[in-house]
Amino acid sequence: MNPRLRVPSRQHGVAAVEFALIAALLFTLLIGIMEFSRITFYWNAATEATRLGARLAIVCDLDDSAIKTRMHALFPVLAENDIDIEYAPAGCATSTCEQVRVSIDAPEELNTYIPGFDMGAIFPPFVTTLPRESMRSSFDGADNPVCM
Repeated sequence: MNPRLRVPSRQHGVAAVEFALIAALLFTLLIGIMEFSRITFYWNAATEATRLGARLAIVCDLDDSAIKTRMHALFPVLAENDIDIEYAPAGCATSTCEQVRVSIDAPEELNTYIPGFDMGAIFPPFVTTLPRESMRSSFDGADNPVCM
């Protein structure tokens, strides 16, 4: 046996200690990246839910509960009381409304796995406002694919 290849006895376990120090940092970074990705996903889903709600309200002959159901299907964390649909001017009919405004507040169920980090505090209210288009769900007898 070559004596130069032997590891001195005082160096046993050094690799395990170094790995433990580095692994703690790497796992913390990995969990942080996953949480940031989840927050970004929620942010995007909330934006898309308000866009869908406004589009359905402006183009389709759907009532508010059907719109809220479709928004909830896209972003399941939303509750119906988190969604607000307003038509302008107030009290208008489908044929006389000029615009629709759909907004959502931060859902209470948005929690992170990071202790002491409240996602609801950084989650702003999302709002989408669209001007009036046709506000009907069919054109010349053909069904509108947005409303299906």
